Amino acid sequence: MRIGLIGAGAVAPFHIAAAAENEGLHLTAVCDTDADAAARAAAQGRNPAVFTDHRAMLDAGIVDAVIVNTPHSTHLPIGTDAASAGVHVLVEKPMANSPEDCDRLIAACREGGVALAVGHIQHYLPEKIAAQQVLAGGELGTVQMIRDNRSTDYRPGTRSPWFFSPAIAGGGALMNIGGHCLDRSLWFGGGRAVEMLATTVNRFGSAVETDGAMLLRLDSGAGVSIAVVSDPATRADQMTVVCDGGVIEVDPRHGTTVHADGRSRLVHRTRADDIQRAFTAQLADFAAVVGGAEPTVPLAHARHVVELVHAAYRSAAEGGAVSLANAHADAIA
Repeated sequence: MRIGLIGAGAVAPFHIAAAAENEGLHLTAVCDTDADAAARAAAQGRNPAVFTDHRAMLDAGIVDAVIVNTPHSTHLPIGTDAASAGVHVLVEKPMANSPEDCDRLIAACREGGVALAVGHIQHYLPEKIAAQQVLAGGELGTVQMIRDNRSTDYRPGTRSPWFFSPAIAGGGALMNIGGHCLDRSLWFGGGRAVEMLATTVNRFGSAVETDGAMLLRLDSGAGVSIAVVSDPATRADQMTVVCDGGVIEVDPRHGTTVHADGRSRLVHRTRADDIQRAFTAQLADFAAVVGGAEPTVPLAHARHVVELVHAAYRSAAEGGAVSLANAHADAIA
C-alpha cells in the first residue's frame, strides 16, 4: 500500500519510520505547506515525492492512503478530499474540532468507500497495553476510579502558533493533551462518560486554555479525575487505576506496575523504542482496517473524546456539571 504523509510536524519521523518498518507499506509522498519542512521529512524516507498542496498529491495518483498529521481544523477538509479521491485516511487525534465535524468526516469516508482510522496513539503504547491486559485478565476485579495527571507547556513560544488559535486548534490544553487523557481513561474505565464537571484556566495571555481539570462519571460506574497543568515544577504523565483488588500505576518514563496486597510487580519496563513501536503498530492496524478489519480504536470512541472536550468547555463556562447522552454511539459504531 502506498502511503502519503500530509504534515511534516513533530511526530512525522515516527510515521515515516513506521512505514519503513511495516512490510508491504511504502511512503511514496510527503506533503507540507512549508516546502523546506516537507523536504526535510522526505529525506528521512526512501525518496518519496514532495508536495506543498495535498490536493496535488492526491491528483498525482501515487498514494492509496494518507496519514493526516496537520493542525486540527484541517482534518475534516483534508480527510474529505482524500475520501473523494478514493484514498484511505488515518487522521491524527483529535478526529476533528467538533462532534459535528467528526460526523461529517465519517460520512465522507463512508460515501467515498474508504477506510477511516483515528490515531489515538495511547492504545498502542506498550505500557498502556500492559495495563489493559492486566485489567482484561480480571485479577484485580472492576475498575472503580482512575486518576490521570499530565503536565504540558502552553507558554508563548513553546509550540507552533496554531496551537494558540481557538479556530485552528479547537481549544487548548484539554483538546490537545486532555484528549489523550480522556482516550486512555475511557479505555481503561470500560465505558462512556455520562457526566462531566470541568474547570479551565487561561494563563500567559493565551486565547486558549493552558490548564484544566475534568471530573467524569462513566456508565461503567467508574469515576475519573484528569488534571492537565502547564509548566509545573514537576513534570508528570502518570495514571493510577484503582480496582477492587489492587492498583495499577502507569508512567511512560518508568513502566507499568501492579500493586496488590502490599506487593508490587512490574509488568512492563519502559524501553527507549516504546514510542516508535507504538507508531509502527498503529500503522499496521490501519493497514488491517484498509483490508477490512475493525479498528482498534472505534470511531464512536474517537468521536466521544471530542464530544467530552466540548462538554468540558461547556461545564467550565456554565460553572456546573454537564450530562451527556449515549444514544449517538450506536449510530456510528
